[in-house]
Amino acid sequence: MERRLAAIVCADIAGYSRMMGADEAGTHAAFKAHRTAVYPIILNHGGRLVKNTGDGFLLEFPSIVGAIEAAVAMQIQMAERNNHIPADRIMQFRMGIHMGDVMADEDEVFGDDVNIAVRLETVAAPGGIAISAKAHSEASRHLSVALVDAGPHRFKNIADPIHVWSWEPAGSDGRRGQKETSSHLPAQYRTAIVGVLPFANLSGSDDEYFSDGLTEDLIHALSLQSFYRVLSRNSTFSFKGKNVSTRLIAREIDATYLIQGSVRRAGAKIRVTSELIAPENGEQLWTGRYDRDIGDLFAMQDEITTSLSAAIATEIYRAEASAPARASNDITAWDRFLKGLSYYYLQTKDDFETSIGLFKEAIALDPTLSIARAYLATIQIQGIQFGWIKSTRELWDSAMSLAESSVRLDPRSSFAFQILAYLHALQGHQEAATDAAKRGAQLNPYDMGARGVLGMCHLMNGEHRQAIELFSMAAQRGNSDPRYQWAAVNAFSHYLLGQYDASLSWAREALYVNPNHLQALAVRTAALAQAGRAEEAANAAEVLLGDYPGLTVERHLRNFHWKNAADIAHYRDGLLKAGIPATSLARLEPPISLKTNS
Repeated sequence: MERRLAAIVCADIAGYSRMMGADEAGTHAAFKAHRTAVYPIILNHGGRLVKNTGDGFLLEFPSIVGAIEAAVAMQIQMAERNNHIPADRIMQFRMGIHMGDVMADEDEVFGDDVNIAVRLETVAAPGGIAISAKAHSEASRHLSVALVDAGPHRFKNIADPIHVWSWEPAGSDGRRGQKETSSHLPAQYRTAIVGVLPFANLSGSDDEYFSDGLTEDLIHALSLQSFYRVLSRNSTFSFKGKNVSTRLIAREIDATYLIQGSVRRAGAKIRVTSELIAPENGEQLWTGRYDRDIGDLFAMQDEITTSLSAAIATEIYRAEASAPARASNDITAWDRFLKGLSYYYLQTKDDFETSIGLFKEAIALDPTLSIARAYLATIQIQGIQFGWIKSTRELWDSAMSLAESSVRLDPRSSFAFQILAYLHALQGHQEAATDAAKRGAQLNPYDMGARGVLGMCHLMNGEHRQAIELFSMAAQRGNSDPRYQWAAVNAFSHYLLGQYDASLSWAREALYVNPNHLQALAVRTAALAQAGRAEEAANAAEVLLGDYPGLTVERHLRNFHWKNAADIAHYRDGLLKAGIPATSLARLEPPISLKTNS
């Protein structure tokens, strides 16, 4: 296998899958025409086409100057061609350029430097070019175009940050072309790239449409998350029916995680299995199986998609949070955030405190990092509910400010709207809570958090049957996500309906995860008292007061802003029956001694 020094250019079309969805034949024909038009530019600068990649291509040049000049010339020509077509048919290349030692085997090139060029393409603006600092250093004094310092970027599986320089055509505002990315985070924060392989159809050929449709729906559902990037259908469907290892597929499409599965029909039932894989080491991170009656086929497909996306998204968050630390001394906001996330998932008081400090560091390093603000608001309020953090007006104001700024910084994040809705609901702002919750659900209808937070609005309004329906759905499909405490709030809704046995079951579920959960301990105590289980209620009250010695009914109820006064009275009654003190006992002063003259 030959090794040689080369300049690599990676290009793809921004928004290609969107355009294919609108007009498959027309988009493919237009792409071929553009590719043919720029081919002479490649040859004139000494380059060669290594391979086509469906919606782009990979080029090799012997000179880094020639590579950059060719890329600029191609982008200028594409801008001119786009001036003559409607806005919805515009095609814009994104290009990444790097140089280094590559391995050549027949007509292919391989190696880390090829991978870096591919990663650089993902951070280029539509119609623009992203160039590594190494390539810029070698070529800058020979170039006639101006490059802009875009700063260091982090890329998955690349140990050190890559400093990036960028170029865009004069007058470009980056808005005509739509950058195809599922993540709402800035490019340097998109660490995870997810590929969904076509689900295997294990039934007859008549069911092929269902397995393909389920795959496409899952790609769409996962792409609505704002934590990672999901590759388009075109990137993964080329592997359909091919016996290729997941490791090779991941390297080909540059995926951090792969999802694969199968569909089998038996009479009136369908079984769907799926797994999430870390392809570099072959580790199976998650597996799930769903057995459903066919019934309404589209409704069943939507339900499976929702369940799959809820489970998989949570596991990707967890996997990224537990990934090994990068071997670099360069501390970034994203590093701090991911480290904070790893402590958050441990769900202990000490780890919460560590996580809060790391989230604050992330925000200090980058005040625009919306997701860190949303998580910090979440953990502050959960800390209050768990009894680990003292409830103060300043803390509630801080959490609200974080949630509001998270929405402003990323108005397409369902999670940001969820935490904003949750905070409004807890403080009794019913209308604002409902508006924010509905916005979160609209942004991502597959997100169980969005549905559960709508349930919180029903709970606060006294609409407990509607709340239970949404809480139970969210708990069933997204029960491993610690951002949400569906078991605890489900316990309250059942309690307020007088369904004390169900309330106790949900409280027990919450206490399995966190035995010191203040609110779960409290509602369990009240439910036992209302159910007439006086001895157990007294024991539960003893445990509650043992963990939280200063607790009184009035102090506990300060943070409850339920709309119905009857709900508050019902909960107060249960706590008092169990023996929780109503108020702090005032310290009695000794009586003043009145002396008389005798």
